[in-house]
Amino acid sequence: MNAQVTIKDIARELEISPSTVSRALKDHPDISPKTKKAVNDLAEKLHYQPNSIALSLRKSKTYTIGIIIPEFVHFFFSTVISGIEDVAYEKGYNVIISQSSESYEREVSDTRSMISHRVDGLLVSMSKETRHIDHFKELVERGIPLVFFDRICPELKTDRVIIDDFEAGFKAVEHLISTGKRRIAHLYGDLNLLICKNRYDGYRAALEKYGLPFDEKLASYAGMLELEPAKVLMHRLLALPEMPDAVFAHNDVVAYGAMLAIKERGIKIPEECAVIGFSDWQFSSFVEPGLSTISQSGFEMGQEAARLFLDQIENGGDSYVPQTKVIPTRLVIRGSTMKS
Repeated sequence: MNAQVTIKDIARELEISPSTVSRALKDHPDISPKTKKAVNDLAEKLHYQPNSIALSLRKSKTYTIGIIIPEFVHFFFSTVISGIEDVAYEKGYNVIISQSSESYEREVSDTRSMISHRVDGLLVSMSKETRHIDHFKELVERGIPLVFFDRICPELKTDRVIIDDFEAGFKAVEHLISTGKRRIAHLYGDLNLLICKNRYDGYRAALEKYGLPFDEKLASYAGMLELEPAKVLMHRLLALPEMPDAVFAHNDVVAYGAMLAIKERGIKIPEECAVIGFSDWQFSSFVEPGLSTISQSGFEMGQEAARLFLDQIENGGDSYVPQTKVIPTRLVIRGSTMKS
């Protein structure tokens, strides 16, 4: 073996875990003297040297975290930022926030700019345009802490904080079915985004489980956070010879657009057409009728993302094993799906 020997190489040869090797090299009291000796002897024999890049990062921290989100105006992302700041400030870290504006080019530029300004690492929710990941792959290869939240990069082995979008989509449609709805439309987002694809798949799975046919005329792309296009699309659905009796929208803005179209046609909500959204934006409880939705805690997601980041900073290196945290969702039932 050569000078590029890693903790994983030592662990493999001794048939122990990388974390045990790491703690043995740090003379951790939980590790037995026998194991410490075996690890240190083999490390010396193989000419093991600690990862200099990771060490230099840990020794020259700027106590600054970079955050990249798709859009500031998104209520969900504002709550995520609050959660990140809640944990970061308590630990003495500052944050720098930028928005990609759903642009791949902006995302790449923001990533490189933040690294050039020596942030200690990045917390990222990817843009809907991102198809290439070289800018993130470079961070991983350089040992720079990287945590994805909500919109993740499944190709890279990094820390992630997510919800189960498939389960949440299934739960939303199952609720509509439980109220007697049978012709359920889905207004979906960009299916290149894993969160939108999983919600769409949850919709399809719920229909299948309860023996309801999938009608492709009822499933349509409604944009991401666009009220007017959602209204136009809903008017088209309501003009079908057999209109839908319920709608599952991939976020609350789209759901509200659908509600406006339904009202403009004088159709009763929820008796003739029920509506359920996703995310539980602040306005969801204020509209009339109140919008049923899937609540996802952005604040908790931000807290977990910051904690994973700090764990990487404090315990990272060759032995660090990336984690995935799944934040639970909650069905919030209001007047748009259930008559009070």
